[in-house]
Amino acid sequence: MATFAELKKNLKKDYTGLTPVKVALLGDTATQLLSQALRGAARSEGLDLQIWEADFNQVERQVFDEGSELYEYQPEIVIIFQSSHKLLAAYNKLKPEAYASLAANRLELISSIYCQLGAKLKTKVIYFNYAEINDAVFGNYASKIESSFLFQLRKLNYELMQFGFPHPDFFICDIASIQNQFGKNTFFQSSIYVNTEMVLSMDIIPEVAIKTVDLLKAMYGRFNKCLVLDLDNTLWGGIIGDDGIENIQIGSLGIGKAFTEFQYWIKKLRNRGIILAVCSKNTESVAKEPFEKHPDMVLKLEDIAVFVANWENKADNIRYIQSILNIGFDSMVFLDDNPFERNIVRENIAGITVPELPEDPAEYLEYLYRQNLFETISFSSEDAERTRQYQVEAQRTALHKSFTNEDDFLKTLQMVSLVEPFNKFNTPRVAQLSQRSNQFNLRTVRYIETDIEAIAADENYVPFTFALEDKFGDHGLICIIILKKENTDTLFIDTWLMSCRVLKRGMENFTLNTIVNYANQHGFKYLKGEYLPTAKNEMVKDHYKNIGFEATADHWILDAAAYSQKKCFINTKS
Repeated sequence: MATFAELKKNLKKDYTGLTPVKVALLGDTATQLLSQALRGAARSEGLDLQIWEADFNQVERQVFDEGSELYEYQPEIVIIFQSSHKLLAAYNKLKPEAYASLAANRLELISSIYCQLGAKLKTKVIYFNYAEINDAVFGNYASKIESSFLFQLRKLNYELMQFGFPHPDFFICDIASIQNQFGKNTFFQSSIYVNTEMVLSMDIIPEVAIKTVDLLKAMYGRFNKCLVLDLDNTLWGGIIGDDGIENIQIGSLGIGKAFTEFQYWIKKLRNRGIILAVCSKNTESVAKEPFEKHPDMVLKLEDIAVFVANWENKADNIRYIQSILNIGFDSMVFLDDNPFERNIVRENIAGITVPELPEDPAEYLEYLYRQNLFETISFSSEDAERTRQYQVEAQRTALHKSFTNEDDFLKTLQMVSLVEPFNKFNTPRVAQLSQRSNQFNLRTVRYIETDIEAIAADENYVPFTFALEDKFGDHGLICIIILKKENTDTLFIDTWLMSCRVLKRGMENFTLNTIVNYANQHGFKYLKGEYLPTAKNEMVKDHYKNIGFEATADHWILDAAAYSQKKCFINTKS
């Protein structure tokens, strides 16, 4: 559990390459210490939160007065903390006949706040849900009578979740779960609240800050995509090579139950779209045997995108896994029961997350629940297909190694690309890809679904999506281009991003051929590009130079009329 002092120390440390984020913090109770904790937690995660903090209990005035300091500040993110204690105070002042309307009235206010901020500031909103207070007026009967405060509080948290479904730029920070995890006596201290108007204890402020920063990280494309697993005493009890398949501990009895439940959790991550890989010191055929033959194994070989079992160094094996997946080490998590192996990987691979698993396997799950390793702000049907896509990528990699001539290899893939504008079917995936893509992303502009819908409807923009498939299977939507009509002669490349798993397939050339064709067909003479450096996109620093753009003082320019089509082995899918 982090401490406030530890987070505060981060404010004095010299972190490089931080992404600046303008944040407004609004609360109906004192938030000064929360503001410091948020900044400290964010700095260690690569974000520089530039927080403007409203005076406490000024939420409505700041939001609905368009001349307020909030509108002068123009934040990217607004964090709102309206507490259960202030809600209880409002409930206490109601007439009894109005008790049952508390949740509906508060939700109406939240909706108005969200709509106002969206319409006037175009900002994302993080809203803290409500920690539980049981005023014990009705005892256990409170859960059966709608006018009780406890009933209204729980109803409000449920309605908040419902409200979030159709609003992709409204995010709930689940502090109610923090209270459940640590207990109310840790979460809230009456003496502090009475004297300072703080409803969060000094012990719990860091946990709330970290949970909030988890959301902010996901918004800015910083989240884990892959779980790399050891096997012996991690996925099952015992050593498969020594104990044999019949003696490893897994199933419904004894400690085997802990490993089975652990596997169910991993299976749910896989179904959500987290890539699973195996990195084990073992003979491959022996390591695979439980997946193939043990009746109590929850995970199967088809759940694993990359399976590496040998007697080599685990750090080197993880580098091999990363080379196939083509994702950053900072989006990978490695789980191993052995402290020695954890240290080897942690010391030799910068950026990878290596949790300190408890010694007792029965504690694995509760420990990992608290870590919140796989935060996300979106989910699509394509996420569930990710493991299959990476398994196919491993097959492509194996085929690639059998060719000495790159062109011959690309020809054999029989690639076709479907090129489409933004539409209601691809909008969720477009928004998600803009949030996830960090390395091949020239300007790293993040979009939510409402942004994509607005661009699709704006005649000043020309959006393209590119899907790719080959003889091995379908990559899905893997590239986004947004052109902006700067004037009658020039198209500005507002966005060019691409999934790294299709690099070196010729997709860059196919994409450029496509947008140059559009420019020539519609009377535009020039394409104008821009590279905005981040901590993660250095790989595309020379992208425009490499594909023939000429450098100016601030941008890159391509003469569309003088352009010659670049070689690629991708055909357009009709």
